[in-house]
Amino acid sequence: MLDPLPGALPRPAGLDARLAGAAARRGPADPPRTHHLRGGQPRFTNRLVLERSPYLRQHAHNPVDWRPWGPEAFAEAAARGVPVFLSVGYSTCHWCHVMEGESFEDETIAGVLNGRYVPIKVDREERPDVDQLYMTAVQLLSGTGGWPMSVWLTPAGEPFFGGTYFPPRDGARGGQRGFLSILEEISSIHAGQPEQVARASASLTAAVRSALGPTGAPGRERPALAVVDGAVEGWLRLLDPAHGGVRGAPKFPSSMPIRLLLRHHRRTGDPRSLDAATRTLDGLAGGGIHDQLGGGFHRYSTDERWLVPHFEKMLYDNALLVLAYVEGWQVTGSETWARVARDTVEMMLRDFAAPDGGFASASDADSEGEEGRSFVWSAAEIDALLGDEAGRFKAFHGVTAVGNWDGVNVLHVPRPDEAEWRALAGARRRLLEARGRRLQPLRDDKVLAAWNGLMIEALALAGRVLDEPRWIAAAGQATDFILGHLVVEGRLRRSWLAGPSATLAFLDDHAFLVAGLLELFAATAEPRWLEAAVVLAEALERHFADADRGGWFQAADDHERLLCARSRRTTAPSRPAARWRCRRCCGSRPTPATTAGAPPPTGRSSRPDPR
Repeated sequence: MLDPLPGALPRPAGLDARLAGAAARRGPADPPRTHHLRGGQPRFTNRLVLERSPYLRQHAHNPVDWRPWGPEAFAEAAARGVPVFLSVGYSTCHWCHVMEGESFEDETIAGVLNGRYVPIKVDREERPDVDQLYMTAVQLLSGTGGWPMSVWLTPAGEPFFGGTYFPPRDGARGGQRGFLSILEEISSIHAGQPEQVARASASLTAAVRSALGPTGAPGRERPALAVVDGAVEGWLRLLDPAHGGVRGAPKFPSSMPIRLLLRHHRRTGDPRSLDAATRTLDGLAGGGIHDQLGGGFHRYSTDERWLVPHFEKMLYDNALLVLAYVEGWQVTGSETWARVARDTVEMMLRDFAAPDGGFASASDADSEGEEGRSFVWSAAEIDALLGDEAGRFKAFHGVTAVGNWDGVNVLHVPRPDEAEWRALAGARRRLLEARGRRLQPLRDDKVLAAWNGLMIEALALAGRVLDEPRWIAAAGQATDFILGHLVVEGRLRRSWLAGPSATLAFLDDHAFLVAGLLELFAATAEPRWLEAAVVLAEALERHFADADRGGWFQAADDHERLLCARSRRTTAPSRPAARWRCRRCCGSRPTPATTAGAPPPTGRSSRPDPR
């Protein structure tokens, strides 16, 4: 028997039975994530239990009356005359978990959400178009963004206020205004000052349309080399000369600048380009962002030294970094870079291979209720496991008794030495085996077409260049899965999890899969891969091309049309738009942090990734 959701209207006849049946069918591998239990069973269940997305299902037993994205939710908001609260995130997002535990599991906050709003939850990886649209609104409002993303919408879907993470109540985590107060204030303004909301939503919607629309004169000419040279010079000005990457923190392991720099050096011989790429690849390889035991890379570094990461792992990050390290090895012959590429590929084959083919999307940062718990070590743990070899291992991997993060150690390599790395291989293997006995982070098994395209490209290129036929075979197997399971009635779908999603694939799905197919053809010379690439490229041109201006749209011509004209942009707006302010929540002079709900200085947020 399900408890009524606090503050929610009665549900349609028969829906409770459907939800209870779906909840009962959740197996041991898909346990309810809630502390609202009775006899081990969840007290609350909402419509998200009917969804496939692991992220949506994580929220299926919140007391919030969550709805999936769709016209029914907006129609209800219009009928009730209430705003929509839109929450966007993804399954391995640490601060999404924090906001869930603090706010979405809170019955009082749930009562306000249910009674005064129609709450909608979206997986940004399933619906990148929804995420891009409303992230643009948040960035225009505040100049920053990230996940979880929180946006207040009119029943027509027009945004009028937004941010990222909000602490639950006034004063929590050092915040002046908490989520509960903001919900109550915005609801009151929506009901009592509709003209103010209408002006704000119209202004912000127009700004979003402008930010996502085409710019400049139509043209089909290839950019001159001066554009590339200018991009390189701009990146060199941002370079952190000590650690590589962009100066400051947080640092993302963005592979595209590295690959651009390597190509620029190859074309021009400019030593600055190679030096910048080398500093970045070496900094990543020696940092804690690189999983020194298991291989591969975490999502980003919270500090400028690449030392303390946000511990989730993403398929696309690792696939792109394999490409960067392999291309770096082609230029320099660096033994370290070849080793990093090999270890990263092996990690993905071991940890990301999906049961039915293809590759899963991501693994979580958290386990046992703590971020990074499965990855960090105390000096005493290493002493107990390694005995006489512990001293040598600790010296090489920067382990101390006081630790380098909250009293424990994130393994890194302060002074690289490939001979010493090889000598300690057995010690690392023993620690990895011990780590495997810990509770492991959850994995998002969703197979995304775009990210699998990147993985196929990485496997094929690395397999060909580093002479690993097994990797090329794995690329072929993943490609067979994608073409066999995600192409439905001649159209590529966005994702697969126990079946293909209903969402048609986007531009990146087609483009990355075409790139993977071409690299697989280069590695095997099998005509079927080239033929498949041509078919997908023709579909891309047919459904995404901008015939008037050149270039391509992000969504197909028959995708769901959101607020704005079809988007051509993926970058953040250049400057904030005029803000709508609720004086009691944000004050008369809101800062980006208070307006955008950014995590407190002591926290870590899942910020947009400039990949």
